[in-house]
Amino acid sequence: MNFPEDFLHYIWQFRSFDYNDLKTADGENLKIFHQGFLNKNAGPDFSNAKILIDQTVWAGNIEIHVRSSDWLKHNHQSDSSYENVILHVVYENDAEIRRTNGSLLPVLELKNRIADDLIRKYEHLFLTLTDFPCFAQIQTVDQFIIDSFLSRTLIERFEEKTKSVIETLNELNGNWDETFYRFMARNFGFKVNALPFELFAKTIPQQIYGKHKDNAQQIEALVFGSAGFLNDKFDEDYPEKLKKEFQFLQKKYNIRPIDVSIWKFMRMRPQNFPTIRLAQFAALIVKANHLFSKVMEIREVTALRGLFENLPVNNYWKTHYHFKKVTTGVNIQIGKTSVDNILLNTVALFLFAYGKHTGTQFYISRAIKLLESLPAEQNAITDKFTEAGVRMGHAFASQGILQLKKQYCDEKKCLSCGIGIKILKQT
Repeated sequence: MNFPEDFLHYIWQFRSFDYNDLKTADGENLKIFHQGFLNKNAGPDFSNAKILIDQTVWAGNIEIHVRSSDWLKHNHQSDSSYENVILHVVYENDAEIRRTNGSLLPVLELKNRIADDLIRKYEHLFLTLTDFPCFAQIQTVDQFIIDSFLSRTLIERFEEKTKSVIETLNELNGNWDETFYRFMARNFGFKVNALPFELFAKTIPQQIYGKHKDNAQQIEALVFGSAGFLNDKFDEDYPEKLKKEFQFLQKKYNIRPIDVSIWKFMRMRPQNFPTIRLAQFAALIVKANHLFSKVMEIREVTALRGLFENLPVNNYWKTHYHFKKVTTGVNIQIGKTSVDNILLNTVALFLFAYGKHTGTQFYISRAIKLLESLPAEQNAITDKFTEAGVRMGHAFASQGILQLKKQYCDEKKCLSCGIGIKILKQT
């Protein structure tokens, strides 16, 4: 025997045991009309069950343990919320349990009623050393069942992310534009420089850019100056002009630049250097200030994508990856994969979060439609699921996979997973 109590919850909930000629430990005839509803909060494991013991119908709670003596170990004998337990379901009946009034608590022992094959399947899932428990079995599950559960995990993932959006929204007194600007900036950091981009965005509110929307050089000065890149001496004309422009704007708005040392350049392709990303970010502000409002208005995916394409990035960056470092052939536009990343992690998220926060299903539906139009992500996690036989046609599925791996596979919650349950049910 090598399983936790959760396994018995699954056995009871889905009646995955031999329930012919049931009897209690005292030899009384037992019939199950309804096994009750799983309770994930404090108190007995199943509520509102209905059973027949001999000639008496009982309605109440069911408590489940691996051993009946666990009742005493968990101090249920001192907890009044367990007084309405009508049946104690255990794998092994090793102790006599009585209620506080002295009456014997009926017990159903499952030790010889669970198929050995089912136990082996469960132990195989939990003892596997592969990337996720059902790596070898998931290909046997119908894709429709997988897709259905991924729909659930996708929603779970976006609901979790929405909490972070709403926290920032509350900090900013309900300003959706500023909240979106903060998250967009972080997204431009693409993991490695996500934190520096976030700190940079906090140094200068979006509304300041709005005051200079018709002057690209001032926008660029605000961006690079706030990011800490304009403190050096420059020989070239472009950075020197930005520096002088920023010195004026810094005093005007009392801007405190972040420390330039926090930006990361190591082990990165030059195309992803933070200087290039900042140049693209400045160009995005020039092209579409108050971006959130535009995102909410645009319905077509091609038009949304167009917001991040053909940005008016300063030509200086065609020959530079960094100030003072001259090169050739720099692609100054955001690549398609990066645009997809932004649409997925910021645009779709905010459509969902706004719809959830305001109770507007229209925006939630738009978020889902956007995810279904974006290609599935390719990373170490999704590649393993693809190798195991899972088909992912779009980002909706790949996002669901990431949540599945994090909340179910890594936590070994196979008994709460629709895919794991299906595998256990297979004969």
